[in-house]
Amino acid sequence: MDSSTNSKLKPVVGQEEAQEKPGRERGGWITLPFIAATMVGLGLAVNGTTSNLLVYLLKEYNVESIDAAQIANIARGSLNLVPVAGAVLADSYLGSFPVILAGAVINLLAFVLFTLTAAVPSLRPPHCTSPSTVGCQHGSPGQLVVLYAAIFLLAIGTGGTRFNIATMGADQFVSTREQDTFFNWYFVFLYGSFIVGDTAIVYIQDGVSWAVGFGVCLAASTFSLAMLLLGARYYRMPATKGSPYTDLARVVVAAVRKANIQVDTNGGVHYNVGDGVVVDSTSDGAPSKSLRFLNRATMITSASDNFGGASCPNAWRLCTVQQALVMDRSLGPHFNIPAGAISVCSLVAFIVATPVLDHAVFPLWHRITSTPASPLQRVGLGHVVNVVGLVAAALVERRRLGSMRAHPGAPMSVLWLMLPLSIVGAGEALHFPGNMAFYYLEFPKTLRSLATAMAPLLIAMGFYLSTVFVDVVRWVTVWLPGNIDQGRLDNVYWTLAVAATLNFGYFLVCVWRYKYHNRGTGVAM
Repeated sequence: MDSSTNSKLKPVVGQEEAQEKPGRERGGWITLPFIAATMVGLGLAVNGTTSNLLVYLLKEYNVESIDAAQIANIARGSLNLVPVAGAVLADSYLGSFPVILAGAVINLLAFVLFTLTAAVPSLRPPHCTSPSTVGCQHGSPGQLVVLYAAIFLLAIGTGGTRFNIATMGADQFVSTREQDTFFNWYFVFLYGSFIVGDTAIVYIQDGVSWAVGFGVCLAASTFSLAMLLLGARYYRMPATKGSPYTDLARVVVAAVRKANIQVDTNGGVHYNVGDGVVVDSTSDGAPSKSLRFLNRATMITSASDNFGGASCPNAWRLCTVQQALVMDRSLGPHFNIPAGAISVCSLVAFIVATPVLDHAVFPLWHRITSTPASPLQRVGLGHVVNVVGLVAAALVERRRLGSMRAHPGAPMSVLWLMLPLSIVGAGEALHFPGNMAFYYLEFPKTLRSLATAMAPLLIAMGFYLSTVFVDVVRWVTVWLPGNIDQGRLDNVYWTLAVAATLNFGYFLVCVWRYKYHNRGTGVAM
């Protein structure tokens, strides 16, 4: 754009800054302790509950094992899907902070209900001592209503908090480097809270009592709400400017109405790019040639003089808790690893891998290639590592089945699961920060909350698809019977490894055709 164009844009930037900083400086690293404390409190409470939900359903509600796994998958999928609705509210009407605050309060109510289900005997069926659930009394409709209400509130509350916190945190910084650093710390704190939830909370639930365990979750969520409020005076809170989704709809409508107009690339067409700025098709500020059909929405025609310039993974998983229940979980004569805590291996691997990647692998990449690793390159490496993790899971399960048949009554140590879970955790250290940084940088500024919710949206789709996948496998094969010792879980993992490999191929095709909008030109990988 020329200097006149720049002069028109400068007052707009100043107005935005005035809205964000009314009278005092806000944002920056001073906000990190409050944001981190909020994340840690909610993370350990939510993950400590969801990680052990399958075991809670099996032991306290006498649910059949495969049905319990399906319910847990749907619940965890919902925890990743509902954040999309929270992102829409934050982007369009309320902003991140009010949505996070409402979500934290709803989470508090969810843990009140969970604590009541564990503390009040009449809210759950009688305890069953049978090793299987055959012949056991299941939960009554009233008991299940209270339980499902707690799960529902947990999903709604998490939808308002978990990934809107990432958006609010990134909004506290101006430079891309600081935002990238924040996303890395965001996942470190998030996964650190998951480790506490998967170990301490799960151990309390299994070893002390479910009521005490859920009570600790209630206290942690209360702490996170208090820390969120204490940091409110420091947060930068960009003002919302109406629903960007309405603008997107206007773009489509305007483009359809002008479908018969020829898009000229030789300077004969003028575009309204917003803020009163008009450019021709040869200017730097003209719309890009990708999705050229939508460029018609900004064309100024004789029939229309006033058009507003609207700014136009791989998550296949199976719950490993069932596998852990049939393995030897003892560490010495007096301690058993809770089945729900076995996934902590992937969380530890994530936290260990993140600084190694940031301070060793990626700087080495930069020295060798003379360019920093792009977000999509990180995601691509994550795909490769995930395939390796699935192969490792298949090999470990094959060994477990062989050991079980050769030595009945002497199950293989659960520590064998550390290998595939640690590989998966290292893959997530590439996947999640890379995905979130990519979406946050490439989405329009008015869709930043939706950007950070895209990764959990894809994870939610993975959980729901895994539920369908398990049903299909049970329907067409005998690989997943009620007792997995009589099945072929290794074949399930091999199938997923093939699917993940095909998915990686599709990913490569997509990134080969993609061009960054906010990190210069050229292909994304």
